[in-house]
Amino acid sequence: MRVCFVCDKHPRATFSVSHAHNRTKRWVYPNVHKMRFVVVGDPKKKVHAACVCTKCLKAGKIVKVI
Repeated sequence: MRVCFVCDKHPRATFSVSHAHNRTKRWVYPNVHKMRFVVVGDPKKKVHAACVCTKCLKAGKIVKVI
């Protein structure tokens, strides 16, 4: 669910580091939104319904279908 359809960006595990340098694990989630879209450059212009990260949306890799 939290995976980008276009670039395959997914949640990653990292460390939260305190001032005393104590490290605790935490998750960082990509900014993905569920929408209907057409992939730019697709000759068939097929409409997909999936999650897309905002970076792909701003870069113009997809076109939203309303």
